[in-house]
Amino acid sequence: MSSTMIDARADLAGGYLRSTPDTVLLGELPCASDTPVTSVNPGDVITIDTVSHEGILPDQGSDPRAFFARFGVPESQVLPDAIDIAESGRRPAGAGPHVVTGPIAVPGARPGDLLAVTVIDLVRRADYGIVSSRHGRGALPDRFPAEDVTSVFCLANGDVGSLPMVQDESAFAGGGRAIRFPLRPFLGITGVASADGVRPNSVPPGLYGGNLDITHLGVGSTLFLPVQVPDALLYVGDPHYAQGDGEVALTAFEAPLRGTLRVEVVPGGASTANGRPFAETSDLLIAIGLDADLNEACRDSVRGALELIEHRYGVPAGLAYAYLSAAADVRISQVVDQVKGCHTVIRKDDFREWS
Repeated sequence: MSSTMIDARADLAGGYLRSTPDTVLLGELPCASDTPVTSVNPGDVITIDTVSHEGILPDQGSDPRAFFARFGVPESQVLPDAIDIAESGRRPAGAGPHVVTGPIAVPGARPGDLLAVTVIDLVRRADYGIVSSRHGRGALPDRFPAEDVTSVFCLANGDVGSLPMVQDESAFAGGGRAIRFPLRPFLGITGVASADGVRPNSVPPGLYGGNLDITHLGVGSTLFLPVQVPDALLYVGDPHYAQGDGEVALTAFEAPLRGTLRVEVVPGGASTANGRPFAETSDLLIAIGLDADLNEACRDSVRGALELIEHRYGVPAGLAYAYLSAAADVRISQVVDQVKGCHTVIRKDDFREWS
């Protein structure tokens, strides 16, 4: 993962999509009635500049220059596309916080297919970002109530993130005591358009993907999304530099990424996990469960795991169920997005004799 400030207006060879007021939605996800802003053919690669919502939101002043100046960030280090998007003032009333880039048509993708989105590369577009707690929507609303809006500044250096103990104009310069932790960049939002004619709010995830917030979806991962509408209408957003499972304070370490993705179509593949999204890395299969009830989300991820094992390896359900209890991990993706998420993690090497 690179560590450098990238000019959002720089040109790249091949498929490249900037985040501009004309190519993003604010707080909403694409639906069946939306018009694509560009297209990518199955098997091709596209590079997308994503923008964090932090510093853009109304409760932060809708001015990223002034917002980040509070932590000592010079105007030259604030992304021009973040400034342009903040100044567009196009966020609908009641919408979510996210900046969502797309939709991107994938010609030939049809309902019943899977869209496979593989992360080839993620490059930091800034060396700083924010973890926010706001509106009583974290895991502890009794301790951090709705009237509290807290934006905590973080730095990124190499593969290490740091949370400075002093949160003032000296923060960007670094130095002093800090909490330090590994960086694990990924796109919190990757999805396909919903079949409805009304755009969903960007906060809750669904069978179309969206705000899944799964830490495994970094470089080398593939997310499989059940296509809902013709040409799929892919979108991405909510870039993270790091997140703990659960995302308990409401947001992760939110900061902008340039993502390079390969997009492929799996004809008729939506039945693989019974219409649920799922993911894969070089080592893992990841079954995804979603529900407003956290217990049901975990049960749904276990159902998805059973179906993946049966489909991939032909293991009878009873044996697969026993395996999950003995060796798989059921993890909480996030508890803060209205629809809660769990994911069951399966080591592919455990099935080396079944391949």
